[in-house]
Amino acid sequence: MFEHIRPFAIDFARLSLWFAILAIVFVPIERLVALHPNKVFRIEIWSDVGYYFLNSLAPTAILVLPSAVLAGTAHALLPDTYYDWVGHWPPAVHLVAVVIVGEIGFYWGHRWTHEIPALWRFHAVHHSAEQIDWLVNTRAHPIDMVFTRLCGLIPLHILGLTQTADGKPSIMVALFVVISTAWGFLIHANVRLRLGPIESLIATPAFHHWHHTNDEHRDKNYAAMLPCLDRLFGTFHLPRGWPPSYGVDDKLPAGLARQLIRPFRR
Repeated sequence: MFEHIRPFAIDFARLSLWFAILAIVFVPIERLVALHPNKVFRIEIWSDVGYYFLNSLAPTAILVLPSAVLAGTAHALLPDTYYDWVGHWPPAVHLVAVVIVGEIGFYWGHRWTHEIPALWRFHAVHHSAEQIDWLVNTRAHPIDMVFTRLCGLIPLHILGLTQTADGKPSIMVALFVVISTAWGFLIHANVRLRLGPIESLIATPAFHHWHHTNDEHRDKNYAAMLPCLDRLFGTFHLPRGWPPSYGVDDKLPAGLARQLIRPFRR
């Protein structure tokens, strides 16, 4: 019994440590350069804490089997010479390729969650937040997170970028996941900083806050890190101001459990 509990306890302790580090970094910053005068213990903060732990564990566990199937299929279809060629890429080139391909997959997965009603039912959980801060990054339905992550992983597997020549997982994919996760907390932060021309090159809080707007400019800025994808596909929107409001028109019930159940109800 304790052998099964121990891995969970270790993961929970690890996530608790990371949560403390994130809070130590972002809470003071959001107090010093706050965009909106949100309280630390704002409405639904405990639900969002629950989402943090749930979505740091559940999607990863759910994706183990699909990732293994994708990796095995890709390795069976792609020749060894191709993996050997990719394996000799300089690390920086491999990482850039992983970021670009993974971002393109995520962009379209994210966009589909807005355009396909069945997917929006799950993605609306993330957009239901009416106060945006760093913790909103993990406020999402697990099924929504699994879908968008799969959309980013599938092209990486198809192009053989997730494995080395000897079939081992590529460290560049793990590095990409770490970078994109950390960036997700940053772009949701409640800060009023603007970075000028840099905002056209890399996603910033202003860029992503406009993705959460609840006005006529909604359904824009789908990229997680590369705004050039939104420019390429016609969904870029970044004026000088900030969104007038956040949230969704169809209000979600309060509480984590009710929000997780709601997409399955008529």
